[in-house]
Amino acid sequence: MDFSSVVQNRHSVRDYTVESIGQAQVERLIKTAILAPSAMNLQPWAFAVLLDRERIAKYAKRAKEWLLANLSKTTFGEPARHMLGDPKFVLFYGAPALVLVMSKSSETQAMEDCCLAAGSLILAARNENLGSCWVGFARPWLNLEPTKQELGLPKQYQIVAPIVLGHPKAWPAPHGRNAPEIHWLAAAEVGTDLHK
Repeated sequence: MDFSSVVQNRHSVRDYTVESIGQAQVERLIKTAILAPSAMNLQPWAFAVLLDRERIAKYAKRAKEWLLANLSKTTFGEPARHMLGDPKFVLFYGAPALVLVMSKSSETQAMEDCCLAAGSLILAARNENLGSCWVGFARPWLNLEPTKQELGLPKQYQIVAPIVLGHPKAWPAPHGRNAPEIHWLAAAEVGTDLHK
Protein backbone atom coordinates (compact mmCIF):
# COMPACT_ATOMS: atom_id res chain seq x y z
CA MET A 1 0.00 0.00 0.00
CA ASP A 2 1.09 3.58 -0.48
CA PHE A 3 1.52 5.62 2.70
CA SER A 4 -1.83 7.40 2.44
CA SER A 5 -3.67 4.05 2.10
CA VAL A 6 -1.83 2.65 5.13
CA VAL A 7 -2.92 5.62 7.26
CA GLN A 8 -6.50 5.60 5.97
CA ASN A 9 -6.90 1.84 6.47
CA ARG A 10 -5.37 1.59 9.94
CA HIS A 11 -8.03 0.78 12.51
CA SER A 12 -7.72 -0.76 15.96
CA VAL A 13 -8.37 -4.50 15.71
CA ARG A 14 -10.02 -6.30 18.62
CA ASP A 15 -10.68 -9.74 17.13
CA TYR A 16 -7.87 -11.97 15.84
CA THR A 17 -7.55 -15.30 14.03
CA VAL A 18 -5.61 -18.22 15.54
CA GLU A 19 -2.71 -17.61 13.12
CA SER A 20 0.53 -16.81 14.89
CA ILE A 21 3.13 -14.15 14.09
CA GLY A 22 6.81 -14.95 13.66
CA GLN A 23 9.76 -13.33 15.37
CA ALA A 24 11.22 -12.10 12.07
CA GLN A 25 8.04 -10.18 11.24
CA VAL A 26 7.96 -8.47 14.65
CA GLU A 27 11.65 -7.57 14.29
CA ARG A 28 10.84 -5.93 10.94
CA LEU A 29 8.10 -3.85 12.58
CA ILE A 30 10.44 -2.76 15.38
CA LYS A 31 13.16 -1.83 12.88
CA THR A 32 10.60 0.48 11.29
CA ALA A 33 9.48 1.81 14.69
CA ILE A 34 12.98 2.95 15.61
CA LEU A 35 13.10 5.19 12.54
CA ALA A 36 10.70 7.53 14.37
CA PRO A 37 12.01 10.97 15.29
CA SER A 38 13.32 11.54 18.80
CA ALA A 39 14.34 14.68 20.65
CA MET A 40 18.09 15.30 20.30
CA ASN A 41 18.24 11.85 18.65
CA LEU A 42 18.31 10.20 22.09
CA GLN A 43 16.27 7.20 20.85
CA PRO A 44 15.01 6.44 24.38
CA TRP A 45 12.98 3.38 23.44
CA ALA A 46 13.31 -0.31 24.18
CA PHE A 47 10.94 -3.13 23.26
CA ALA A 48 9.73 -6.31 24.91
CA VAL A 49 7.94 -8.95 22.86
CA LEU A 50 5.78 -11.90 23.87
CA LEU A 51 4.70 -14.37 21.16
CA ASP A 52 2.77 -16.80 23.34
CA ARG A 53 -1.01 -16.49 23.05
CA GLU A 54 -1.68 -18.46 26.25
CA ARG A 55 0.65 -16.35 28.38
CA ILE A 56 -0.77 -13.18 26.85
CA ALA A 57 -4.28 -14.37 27.78
CA LYS A 58 -3.17 -15.08 31.37
CA TYR A 59 -1.62 -11.63 31.68
CA ALA A 60 -4.80 -10.10 30.24
CA LYS A 61 -6.87 -11.81 32.94
CA ARG A 62 -4.52 -10.76 35.74
CA ALA A 63 -4.28 -7.17 34.52
CA LYS A 64 -8.07 -6.92 34.25
CA GLU A 65 -8.54 -8.28 37.78
CA TRP A 66 -5.95 -5.84 39.13
CA LEU A 67 -7.62 -2.93 37.34
CA LEU A 68 -11.05 -3.77 38.73
CA ALA A 69 -9.62 -3.92 42.25
CA ASN A 70 -7.46 -0.79 41.89
CA LEU A 71 -9.32 1.45 39.46
CA SER A 72 -9.17 4.39 41.88
CA LYS A 73 -5.35 4.23 41.70
CA THR A 74 -5.42 4.78 37.94
CA THR A 75 -6.38 7.73 35.75
CA PHE A 76 -9.17 5.80 33.98
CA GLY A 77 -11.95 6.69 36.39
CA GLU A 78 -15.19 4.96 37.21
CA PRO A 79 -16.66 4.95 33.67
CA ALA A 80 -14.02 2.33 32.76
CA ARG A 81 -15.44 -0.05 35.38
CA HIS A 82 -18.43 -0.83 33.13
CA MET A 83 -16.20 -2.04 30.29
CA LEU A 84 -13.75 -3.86 32.57
CA GLY A 85 -16.60 -5.45 34.51
CA ASP A 86 -18.05 -7.08 31.40
CA PRO A 87 -17.14 -10.81 31.61
CA LYS A 88 -16.85 -10.91 27.80
CA PHE A 89 -14.23 -8.14 27.74
CA VAL A 90 -10.74 -9.61 27.18
CA LEU A 91 -7.97 -7.10 27.72
CA PHE A 92 -5.56 -8.27 24.99
CA TYR A 93 -8.34 -9.44 22.63
CA GLY A 94 -6.93 -12.96 22.16
CA ALA A 95 -3.99 -11.63 20.15
CA PRO A 96 -0.98 -13.87 19.45
CA ALA A 97 1.61 -11.13 19.97
CA LEU A 98 2.22 -8.41 22.54
CA VAL A 99 4.82 -5.69 22.02
CA LEU A 100 5.67 -3.34 24.86
CA VAL A 101 7.20 -0.05 23.79
CA MET A 102 9.19 1.15 26.79
CA SER A 103 11.05 4.28 27.75
CA LYS A 104 14.50 3.63 29.17
CA SER A 105 15.15 7.32 29.80
CA SER A 106 13.82 9.97 32.16
CA GLU A 107 14.62 12.78 29.70
CA THR A 108 11.82 15.29 29.18
CA GLN A 109 10.67 14.10 25.74
CA ALA A 110 11.29 10.37 26.21
CA MET A 111 7.64 9.37 26.64
CA GLU A 112 6.58 11.37 23.60
CA ASP A 113 9.41 9.84 21.56
CA CYS A 114 8.21 6.35 22.54
CA CYS A 115 4.70 7.30 21.42
CA LEU A 116 6.13 8.26 18.03
CA ALA A 117 7.87 4.88 17.80
CA ALA A 118 4.63 3.13 18.78
CA GLY A 119 2.72 4.99 16.06
CA SER A 120 5.30 3.97 13.49
CA LEU A 121 5.07 0.35 14.61
CA ILE A 122 1.28 0.37 14.28
CA LEU A 123 1.46 1.80 10.76
CA ALA A 124 4.17 -0.70 9.79
CA ALA A 125 1.91 -3.50 11.03
CA ARG A 126 -0.96 -2.29 8.84
CA ASN A 127 1.40 -2.13 5.88
CA GLU A 128 2.11 -5.86 6.45
CA ASN A 129 -1.63 -6.66 6.71
CA LEU A 130 -1.46 -7.13 10.47
CA GLY A 131 -3.99 -5.71 12.87
CA SER A 132 -2.94 -3.89 16.01
CA CYS A 133 -4.42 -2.26 19.08
CA TRP A 134 -2.76 -0.03 21.64
CA VAL A 135 -4.14 -1.33 24.96
CA GLY A 136 -3.71 1.56 27.37
CA PHE A 137 -5.71 -0.22 30.08
CA ALA A 138 -2.79 -2.63 30.56
CA ARG A 139 -0.19 0.03 31.30
CA PRO A 140 -0.74 0.51 35.07
CA TRP A 141 -0.49 -3.22 35.79
CA LEU A 142 2.49 -3.70 33.47
CA ASN A 143 4.31 -0.84 35.21
CA LEU A 144 3.98 -2.41 38.66
CA GLU A 145 7.40 -3.40 39.97
CA PRO A 146 6.38 -7.03 40.66
CA THR A 147 5.02 -7.35 37.09
CA LYS A 148 8.21 -5.96 35.58
CA GLN A 149 10.24 -8.29 37.77
CA GLU A 150 8.17 -11.28 36.65
CA LEU A 151 8.60 -10.28 33.01
CA GLY A 152 12.33 -9.76 33.47
CA LEU A 153 12.19 -6.07 32.57
CA PRO A 154 14.42 -3.40 34.13
CA LYS A 155 12.47 -1.77 36.95
CA GLN A 156 13.46 1.75 35.84
CA TYR A 157 11.94 1.28 32.37
CA GLN A 158 8.43 2.66 31.88
CA ILE A 159 5.97 0.81 29.66
CA VAL A 160 4.51 3.50 27.41
CA ALA A 161 2.58 1.55 24.78
CA PRO A 162 1.31 -2.03 25.17
CA ILE A 163 0.41 -3.04 21.60
CA VAL A 164 -1.20 -6.31 20.53
CA LEU A 165 -0.67 -7.65 17.03
CA GLY A 166 -2.32 -10.35 14.98
CA HIS A 167 -4.19 -11.31 11.84
CA PRO A 168 -7.66 -9.72 11.95
CA LYS A 169 -10.73 -11.90 11.60
CA ALA A 170 -12.08 -8.91 9.67
CA TRP A 171 -10.91 -5.36 9.22
CA PRO A 172 -13.09 -3.03 11.31
CA ALA A 173 -15.15 -0.38 9.62
CA PRO A 174 -13.73 3.12 10.01
CA HIS A 175 -15.24 5.26 12.76
CA GLY A 176 -14.75 8.44 10.80
CA ARG A 177 -13.03 11.54 12.03
CA ASN A 178 -14.24 14.98 13.00
CA ALA A 179 -13.10 17.80 10.79
CA PRO A 180 -9.73 19.10 11.99
CA GLU A 181 -9.70 22.23 14.10
CA ILE A 182 -7.07 24.47 12.51
CA HIS A 183 -5.95 27.88 13.72
CA TRP A 184 -4.09 29.70 10.96
CA LEU A 185 -1.72 32.09 12.65
CA ALA A 186 -1.02 35.43 11.03
CA ALA A 187 2.63 36.19 10.54
CA ALA A 188 3.92 38.70 13.09
CA GLU A 189 5.75 41.73 11.86
CA VAL A 190 9.51 41.51 12.21
CA GLY A 191 10.56 42.92 15.57
CA THR A 192 7.12 42.45 17.16
CA ASP A 193 7.32 41.26 20.76
CA LEU A 194 4.79 38.39 20.95
CA HIS A 195 4.94 38.34 24.76
CA LYS A 196 3.42 41.80 25.27
